[in-house]
Amino acid sequence: MNMFEINNLYKKFIEENFDENKNGAFKVIDYINNSTAKYKGKPIYSLYMPKIFDSDTLNYLEKASRTMYNILLKVVRNYIDDENYRKLFMFDKNLERLILSETGYESLLPIIRIDIFLNEENLNFKYCEFNADGCSSMNEDRELNNALKFAPAYNKMREKYDLSSFELFNSWVDEFINIYNTYKFKKEKPFIVITDFLEKGCSAEEFEQFRKSFENAGYDCEVCEIRDFVYNKSERQLFTKSKKKVDAVYRRAVTTDIMENIDEVKDFVEAAYDGAFCMIGGFRTHIIHNKILFYILNNELTYKFLTKEEIKYIHEHIPKTVSLTENEIVKNNVLNEKDKWIIKPEDSYGARGVFAGMHYNQNEWETILKRCIKNKYILQEFVMPYRSYNIDFKKGDEFKLYSNLTGMFMYNGKLKGIYSRQSAKEIISTEHDENDIASVIARRI
Repeated sequence: MNMFEINNLYKKFIEENFDENKNGAFKVIDYINNSTAKYKGKPIYSLYMPKIFDSDTLNYLEKASRTMYNILLKVVRNYIDDENYRKLFMFDKNLERLILSETGYESLLPIIRIDIFLNEENLNFKYCEFNADGCSSMNEDRELNNALKFAPAYNKMREKYDLSSFELFNSWVDEFINIYNTYKFKKEKPFIVITDFLEKGCSAEEFEQFRKSFENAGYDCEVCEIRDFVYNKSERQLFTKSKKKVDAVYRRAVTTDIMENIDEVKDFVEAAYDGAFCMIGGFRTHIIHNKILFYILNNELTYKFLTKEEIKYIHEHIPKTVSLTENEIVKNNVLNEKDKWIIKPEDSYGARGVFAGMHYNQNEWETILKRCIKNKYILQEFVMPYRSYNIDFKKGDEFKLYSNLTGMFMYNGKLKGIYSRQSAKEIISTEHDENDIASVIARRI
């Protein structure tokens, strides 16, 4: 059975034993509410059905993610090596300076999550966005899979399939250390720090899981607020608030947030620029995080270093994207065909400040365009997400159609897991309507 058929079989198992599954659903909900799966201190919101991936679909996604990853590597290399290509990105000179600083290790993109709109019936897809160092939600998937033991349909499914989840913590520790071992100043047992702007409160529980995984692997590890580092420039040594010398950092702080708060993180940034510690990943990952990449991928300067197959791949899977300008609005008839377009800030994440034309009347759309045209936005072809059935027993007893978004976690260029989300709306984000669901691997017994 393919992915579409397997997920429909799961739905059938729910329908055949509806009351039993409804009772099980509230046990699942109770588990999640008392678990470490939290967003800004509150339990995540989830739906009852997981998203199940068969082996053939996983192999297909592994190939797709590897193809895109190799294209992104070429983009990063050419940004670093080619001054003319670099100009396309129009980054602030201070940011460019950081991006060009040496990391001291081989990997150009240590960790990324590639989000796609996947059609589960024919496996066609379009890319949504690329998330680099700040990519998250590994812990949500872990806890959602833990909760499935209370779901009768899941246990029924296990009679026909070997069901398993993705392991996203120890596998990252392994790849982190593999990358660190190429660092020119490596130590046998580095002291490792996980850092972010901790007041955001989005990933405290996830950081703790990563800390435990590093320590279980034999490494001292600490979670540290990025503002609290102290840099001794004469000794070229960065210290945590607890006065420990930093050897390696798993950076979760998004570059955008760092640049917006640059005066508060000067010690960390200066130490990183000086190469005083091993920062995984380096600021160069911002090259693929920024959404202007979507139209740069279709630039002639990009085509020069891609193969014919890679160019064809971009044409097939990257939504048409241009810079939001008066000229492009007129050229693409954006005012009169609003439902075909979505606009996004060039440098943001989590679908903040995203506007789909179909959600607004004509006057509202024109007002939004006028406002955003002054604020570095991209104009992108709107991709209607694939919709599939799920059920939210907290709100009722009916199956409803939800939009899907599939995230592919890549650690050091290897596909290690999937993050699945659904929404009753067309935009899938915490700002609109986002529901996490477990990602499950199904192999025929």
